[in-house]
Amino acid sequence: MIPVLEIGGTHVTAALVSPRTAVATRVRRPLDARARAEDILGAVLRCARALPTAPAGARWGVAVPGPFDYATGVALFADVGKFESLYGVDVRAALLDGLPGSPSGVAFRNDAHAFLAGEWAAGAARGHTRAVGITLGTGVGSAFLADGTLHTTGPGLPPEGRMDLARIDGRPLEEVVSRRAILARYGTAADGGAGPGSGDGPGSGDRAGAGVDVREIAERARAGEERARRVLDAAFGALGAELGPRLAAFGATALVVGGSMAESWDLVAPPLTTALTAGGWQPAAGAAVPGVRAGADPGRPEPARSSLSGGPAGGRLRPGEPDGAGEPGRTPAKTRPQSPAEPPPGSRRLVRALLGEDAGLIGAAAVGGAG
Repeated sequence: MIPVLEIGGTHVTAALVSPRTAVATRVRRPLDARARAEDILGAVLRCARALPTAPAGARWGVAVPGPFDYATGVALFADVGKFESLYGVDVRAALLDGLPGSPSGVAFRNDAHAFLAGEWAAGAARGHTRAVGITLGTGVGSAFLADGTLHTTGPGLPPEGRMDLARIDGRPLEEVVSRRAILARYGTAADGGAGPGSGDGPGSGDRAGAGVDVREIAERARAGEERARRVLDAAFGALGAELGPRLAAFGATALVVGGSMAESWDLVAPPLTTALTAGGWQPAAGAAVPGVRAGADPGRPEPARSSLSGGPAGGRLRPGEPDGAGEPGRTPAKTRPQSPAEPPPGSRRLVRALLGEDAGLIGAAAVGGAG
């Protein structure tokens, strides 16, 4: 069993993952991303120690959002609304000192990269040569995968392969699409704000939105509240408008959406589809994806099985490429040249993540078990 951690903006999960992409045991605990560094690390370690067994001398795989130095294990969070107390902290050293079982090492991986790697190995991206993954939650995570290799440069990719570094109308994407952006815009709308550019960035609009989270806004949209629906449509529409041309340039045949907001797929998919189409990447309407029952929601495929070493079409999951995950001094493999060919519209799939949290745990296990 490979021990792993997935650290998110609201929770941390410790798990044991088998080499056959099965999550055998897990412990999930809440996490306050705005707490002091020692409290955040303490919560992570307590979660890890709650595992019933942790293999002695094992190498742990850890999925964590950026900005983060994945090669050295040093946190670089700044101006992202989470984990900022960890800036400059050697997280690897803290984990090696406190994890159970006297671990032999700790390997880090970007959480969105881990998510897409897991979905490619055994989930919604299985069978796709070129796929893009987006996670929607506290922030926006992204990953671009071609032939089983994760890329950070190439046609259509944002700086460093990170959609959170993209800009919409001159503003950082996460000021338009993220938990804090949606809450701020919802509050501003209640106060009579005019939307983007009218002071609805992070930190504004808290009066009307006090005590309201994205989940409640989604419930209000389903109940017919026009303001809630308008705010969500604007956020996911803006994301689709930015992603559409990038997916077309990358030659993607699948866009896999995960994260907590994907649970409201009925509210995410329609505006996202419309904007993706307008941006030049038209998903196939109602088309099947690997593992989907006939007549089922195309965003909810049935489970598919694979192994960490063998993905679709015999491809190999390359756990350390090219995000630098691994021990210090380990050189990531070179990114292979890309030759994207524009896929026909009928082959494109917009799908909700199949594996959920398991995808990130599986992707983290790939780097943990690679040492």
